[in-house]
Amino acid sequence: MKHLVVIIAFLLLGATIHAGIVEKSRDDLKERINDAIFDRLIEKTMRAAHMSALSAAIIKDGKLVWAKGYGLYDRENGKEARNDTVYLVASISKTITATAIMQLQEKGLLSIDDDVNKYLPFALRNPKYPDKPITIKMLLSHTSSLAVDPPAFYCYFPGDLEIKGYPYPWLEEYLVPGGIHYKPQIWSDAMPGEKLQYANVGFSLLGYIVELVSNESFEQYCQQNIFKPLGMHNTSFFLKNLNISNIAVPYEYYGKYEPLLHYAILDYPAGGLRTNVIDLSHFLIAHINDGVYNGIRILNASSIEEMHKVHATSPSYFFDYGYGFQIWHIGGDTYIGHTGGLYGVATKMVYRTSDKIGIIFFTNKEVRNLKEVTAFALIERLLFWKATHDIKELSHDIIRQTIEADKSLLDEMTAFQ
Repeated sequence: MKHLVVIIAFLLLGATIHAGIVEKSRDDLKERINDAIFDRLIEKTMRAAHMSALSAAIIKDGKLVWAKGYGLYDRENGKEARNDTVYLVASISKTITATAIMQLQEKGLLSIDDDVNKYLPFALRNPKYPDKPITIKMLLSHTSSLAVDPPAFYCYFPGDLEIKGYPYPWLEEYLVPGGIHYKPQIWSDAMPGEKLQYANVGFSLLGYIVELVSNESFEQYCQQNIFKPLGMHNTSFFLKNLNISNIAVPYEYYGKYEPLLHYAILDYPAGGLRTNVIDLSHFLIAHINDGVYNGIRILNASSIEEMHKVHATSPSYFFDYGYGFQIWHIGGDTYIGHTGGLYGVATKMVYRTSDKIGIIFFTNKEVRNLKEVTAFALIERLLFWKATHDIKELSHDIIRQTIEADKSLLDEMTAFQ
């Protein structure tokens, strides 16, 4: 009888183990199916928007849980995108510049309430309001009364652009009446502090203030105080500091893909950062986690809170603005991060405050028309779906429409709304 009990126990244990193995096999198969569905959705969306390459990452529970590349980041040499492919990320750069400013405030080297003229070697005022100070916090929140940049502001230079004493005297010549590059339309009719008006040149000024206060170049300061502490080893504002063969070639699409030269912009504190999704995930995790990544604190929680708080809003924009961060209120949720766009570049870094899930994705083609903008938004939504749902929870109709239908992506997008 005792032997029979032992035999039955072994049989039951074996059945349990077998059931566990079968269940694990089913889970693995389900995961592979879900991954294949997700990849197909991403690739179809990329094709519809003529995105040559895309690299993306998902952050969950304070960790990088997934990262992958799709497509070709260098079509001429057949190089496939990976999770460590480096991209020019455009205006996501502003989050780095704002972080540097807040660090300097914590060190007691400046106050964001200060008049910028306390630090600049020239007097900065809106000529329409000569007695109204422009503060650092106004630059951080795009409320300085600098207007949207005129087309002449955007200058692109092949390779790196390093100017001794950057960016002075260029900024003075551009911003001060009588300067060789001055145009009256760079100043709005709004009083400083009154209105949200997105102006890249304000972040060039902030980058310059970082240099003046720290006595280091902007690049050196960011390397020592942000990139190195966060383990962002493939991140820089200069091509010379990166492996050029691993940088995504920017493309435009006019019936075929047209490669652009790797270029620099004059206002690089506003938009010249190059990085990969893995490196930038460290930075986003620090911002999600009240200033800490992997035990390293780059900012106090109080500074993070101020940066992520709404300081400016306007019906002219689809977002509010904090200090260096865009803020969206969608469907009862708040999303904090930044988008970026330049020639051959479309990027986004964002996290959802309700569950602290973050996503990052970079493409090496600018989004221009409604269909491409819709595709960009769809990729964001798919990444959040991957982070929080079984992809198969997407209805059969949505999957069928997204994968099989030949109608436009705009029609497909309506299924997700």
